Amino acid sequence: MKTRSTLAALAGGLVALAAMPAHAELGDYSAWQTFLNLFSPPGADNPVTPAQRQGPYPLLSNPAGYADGFSPGNYGAWQTIKLAPETGAVCGNGSQYKFFVNRVANTRNTIVYMEGGGACWDYPSCSGQSGIRGARNPNGIPDDYMALMNPGASLVSPFVTRVSPFDAVKTQGWNMVYVPYCTGDIYSGDKVAVYADPTNANPPLVWHHNGVRNTRAVIAWLKDRLPRPTQMLSTGCSAGGAGSLTNYQAVRRDLAPDRGYLIDDSGPIFASPIGGDPAQYPSVPLSTQIRSAWGLDLPGGPVAYLAANLPLLSTVNLGTLYNALSAKYPADRLGHTHFWKDLNYSSYSYERFYPAIQNAPDQATKEALIHARWDIDTNRLKTTLNGLANFGGYFPQYRALNESHCTTIVDFKNGDVQERGLELKTFIDSVLDGSGAVLDASEASDAADRAKAFNLLYWTVDQLL
Repeated sequence: MKTRSTLAALAGGLVALAAMPAHAELGDYSAWQTFLNLFSPPGADNPVTPAQRQGPYPLLSNPAGYADGFSPGNYGAWQTIKLAPETGAVCGNGSQYKFFVNRVANTRNTIVYMEGGGACWDYPSCSGQSGIRGARNPNGIPDDYMALMNPGASLVSPFVTRVSPFDAVKTQGWNMVYVPYCTGDIYSGDKVAVYADPTNANPPLVWHHNGVRNTRAVIAWLKDRLPRPTQMLSTGCSAGGAGSLTNYQAVRRDLAPDRGYLIDDSGPIFASPIGGDPAQYPSVPLSTQIRSAWGLDLPGGPVAYLAANLPLLSTVNLGTLYNALSAKYPADRLGHTHFWKDLNYSSYSYERFYPAIQNAPDQATKEALIHARWDIDTNRLKTTLNGLANFGGYFPQYRALNESHCTTIVDFKNGDVQERGLELKTFIDSVLDGSGAVLDASEASDAADRAKAFNLLYWTVDQLL
């Protein structure tokens, strides 16, 4: 009689075999090694060193014997990984931080997917107040977060879906790491904030903008429990896209893949020099707010940590991060994408900082004022990326889904640059499988996008969001 663990291994083997590509990728195991892995799962071969447990933002692991919930041979299933307080990881409300792993037996390659979900920097936005653009998961992360009952996580993108026949991408056969979002700081903050209720109806909110330390704890766990990835993609959309960008240097350095890839979907870090003119740099007011609220400029804090590892980063203008990463990792393939008509991230960026937008007489005027500022910031970013051979920029116009926000959620469709006959998948393939310069492309008009037929799937998703 077969044991439960044997049956799980055999089931996982079917997942692994189904996921195996027709041609082996760098980092894939042989068929024989894959079979052996079913019964003797490969463990860590690049564990955290004593030196990495010291200094600023150390890699802190769960204590020995801690019940983190991981079963090494449970292939093809989302496993909830719990992090102990000793790791420094915590959600914004102080609850336990958890993340999710779905491993396969046939490859070392790994995707690190950072979840999207807004941002917060005061009581209304961090408490989840209705009617305020805030941040995802203000009440923490449930254990069953990746269950099919929550398709917003388990089916968010073809990048982290095992079977997506119309949007095939090689990460679908990789080990998947889903990093949930619950700190409101685009994975970039390090400050315990106390926000007073402006109505005085509730006690002050103690909020942990703990994004950097949460990410460090996830990386420590991966190093101590799984093999070093041969290929690694860091990606996410919105706040997760921004987090994949701001954390790329540290994640790439510590996981140490042979090949590193980055796709920041709709999480731009726009040029916003300290003291800059908002007319020229529309994201300056937002940048000023979050640098203070999230503790970015505290001594030894997130910006100082970034700058210590990225020589070309200007601490007074975080928009230089693209140039700094491009120069630091010239052999990596990096990409950024977002829609010109994005009305979500753009609203976060400007709506609460410009009285003309807040007091606009109608929705059309408000949107026009938001788009005008977004155009300034996007044009500057497009120009920057056009000058970086290994960092591509892909800017379609519009999609009738999620306020034209996030090009890679739900599917890879309708993120086309029709003037050049390009699909979003063309850009993704350029990053993950291309050679030479990473593709740069931008669409000039949204007319063709708005003329497309009604999409029932997109409409349904919008009703659920």
